[in-house]
Amino acid sequence: MTRRTTVYDLQSLKGRRKWLQLHVDNAEEAAAAVACDITILSCEPDHHLEGIRSAAPFAFLSVGMPHGAIASPEEAIGLGFQMLKRGADSIYCSHSPFFIEAMAREGIPVTGHVGLVPNRATWTNFRAIGKTPEEALRVLRSVKDLENAGAAAIEVEVVPVRLADYITRRTPLITMGMGCGPVCDTQYLFSSDVLGTHAGHYPRHVKRYADFVTLMADLQAKRIDAFRAFAADVESGTYPEPKHQVDMDDTSFDRFTTLAQSL
Repeated sequence: MTRRTTVYDLQSLKGRRKWLQLHVDNAEEAAAAVACDITILSCEPDHHLEGIRSAAPFAFLSVGMPHGAIASPEEAIGLGFQMLKRGADSIYCSHSPFFIEAMAREGIPVTGHVGLVPNRATWTNFRAIGKTPEEALRVLRSVKDLENAGAAAIEVEVVPVRLADYITRRTPLITMGMGCGPVCDTQYLFSSDVLGTHAGHYPRHVKRYADFVTLMADLQAKRIDAFRAFAADVESGTYPEPKHQVDMDDTSFDRFTTLAQSL
């Protein structure tokens, strides 16, 4: 696509196309995603946001509103517009529909969240959500609440595949599926999980395609080797060599010292 992907584009193709989606941490990852035709991205609203937007000018970019950053509808609207101005196409918001409705009324596209919501995990623990009929109904009710609030999209995280499929087929919202099988409108993972950038726990739904922990450890070892060699060269006097520096000819230096006496 030679223009930025919009909510209208996504909604127009709902049910007819599955989209790839990645949460990226920097411009390099965004550029790599674009090179693979991954056109739905998400990120944090930190100092990398503008670089990510520049690296992926045509991608649909959902930017996370920090949980707890707003305490009123007015604050939600203000921060939402600020994030759109910085390059967001949608505001990811794990706050209640009360705040989402306020932004949606002003035309701010909002992505809600159901299922396992990390910011609310104290109420559920980190586990699959919706395996019982009663809990599945609560997930569906949350979807309806977000629909009624005017959300444009919804992250569906770690719910049973059949429930995710039921939701996707019955909601006009774009469903962004993480740990829900292949049934949602997008297949969504974090770049840190795909790249294997950390040594801690990886969720069951994650598949690692690279081992950046080892690569980064190798890079760090090479940094240390290079810095140690630099320090040793300076200590021994083998750096800098004449080829690493500039000098003045004798005539120029003599002239300089003469002029310097006038100071």
